[in-house]
Amino acid sequence: MLRSLDIRDMLIIDRLALAFQPGLNVLTGETGAGKSILLDSLGFVLGWRGRAELVRAGAEKGEVTAVFDLAPGHPAHAVLEEYGIEVEEELIFRRVNHADGRKTAWVNDRRVSGEVLRALSDTLVELHGQHDDRGLLNPRGHRQMLDAFVGLDLAPARAAWGALGRARKRLEEAQAALAAVQAEEDFLRHAVAELDKLDPEPGEEATLDVRRRSMQAAEKIRADVARAHDALSDQGAEGLLFDALRRLEGAADQAEGALEAPLAALNRALHELAEAQQGVERCLTGLNVNPAELEVIEERLFAIRALARKHGVLPDDLGTHAITLRNRLAALDGGAETVARLTREVTLAENAYRAEAARLTEVRKAAAGRLDAAMAAELAPLKMERAVFVTEVAPGEAGPEGQDAVAFTVATNPGAPAGPLNRIASGGELSRFLLALKVCLTGDTPGMTLIFDEIDRGVGGATADAVGRRLKALADGAQVLVVTHSPQVAALGAHHWRVEKRVEGDMTLSTVTPLGAEARVEEIGRMLAGDTVSDAARAAAMALLDG
Repeated sequence: MLRSLDIRDMLIIDRLALAFQPGLNVLTGETGAGKSILLDSLGFVLGWRGRAELVRAGAEKGEVTAVFDLAPGHPAHAVLEEYGIEVEEELIFRRVNHADGRKTAWVNDRRVSGEVLRALSDTLVELHGQHDDRGLLNPRGHRQMLDAFVGLDLAPARAAWGALGRARKRLEEAQAALAAVQAEEDFLRHAVAELDKLDPEPGEEATLDVRRRSMQAAEKIRADVARAHDALSDQGAEGLLFDALRRLEGAADQAEGALEAPLAALNRALHELAEAQQGVERCLTGLNVNPAELEVIEERLFAIRALARKHGVLPDDLGTHAITLRNRLAALDGGAETVARLTREVTLAENAYRAEAARLTEVRKAAAGRLDAAMAAELAPLKMERAVFVTEVAPGEAGPEGQDAVAFTVATNPGAPAGPLNRIASGGELSRFLLALKVCLTGDTPGMTLIFDEIDRGVGGATADAVGRRLKALADGAQVLVVTHSPQVAALGAHHWRVEKRVEGDMTLSTVTPLGAEARVEEIGRMLAGDTVSDAARAAAMALLDG
């Protein structure tokens, strides 16, 4: 509920503080007195798009503060939590418009954007008038209104739509993956066959490289080692040493011991020589290189390296790469089956969604009939008993809330073609259609402050009285603000404000005054008789107030 509205330096308002009440609040005054400025100011603080220049002439800035009371569970709580604003029992909007056009806004002392203001205002205030494009006249919201009228549970349809979307996405991904694999099928089959034939192992390239270099080195040193082996054999050093040993042993008996030391040294030399010969022989045996084996090693080493370059991976990663290609090939082989299975899942999801959408269509068509009947009952007292209101439910674009397009149409005279509400009805008729609709849909906006801007324009007498009584019924247990020129409507208000202009010096200012019982008689008398309020006008005003 809107509890208070404080306006400073906006258009022709210098300072204005209003305290609103539950029930039917009426604002009256001469045309041009500033009633629309109040709505402009309220729209400004709530982030609605409106006039660009609102700051009062000569002022540096204009400021509007609006305070709302929030009941437990009010829809505004969810918006506050979404934007990280502390939830309290009251909600304070404050917005400043600087003379240079800059705008700043706060909600409960938290600076916010216009987007946040509008998100909150959608849960707090509904404005209805002859140029209503945010509410009942907007065809985009008619389906939502019809659903609210019947209390339609949309959760199953939203769940079915979500399941269908996920099934379609899985199918699209599988089809795209299959198409991509199919485009490289020949390459994959050739590459896998090539890798399977070579069958490289991790670390094999390094092992082959070491073996190859070792064999190439052996070829280079084997000749030198062989010559050294020949030099140490019995045809070389060994033979010479044995020959020297025999000669010295033959002369040793006559040398009186002089050859004992040389003979010992020579025996040691022969022993060391024998060890050297064995080592050289072992080395020479190890240096035996099979040219055919070297060729095989080189061919495999070069094949591994060439295949790694071809696939752009390291030689040691060829095995892992082969697994990846095999998996892609397996996806190709099983892709058609996967696509077929996912296609069946999409079909099941589509059937489930269509069944749920059909249920919504059936419920909406039945609800449309009930709403049309309710509208007919409301239009009769508003002197529009010959008008026909029809809620059309037609096939529309599929979505999470079904596949129905809902539109409110009217025919104001028998035999006349029906058409959109805002194109067929005249100003006065439109006001009454909107009011009747709001009465029928009154349960769809709990906790809302409803504002009707001259919705009674173009009607008078008993029709105006019927309009007022319906506004009063809407305000029962709620809050309704009405800007009106109708004395019948004003007389039914629980709270009454008069808006008027005054001139101070060269400045025109607008003021709003709460009216007591006597002042209400005068104001309603003015509305009946004009500037000069006669006793008869006062009597008529009192009669209206007495109901």
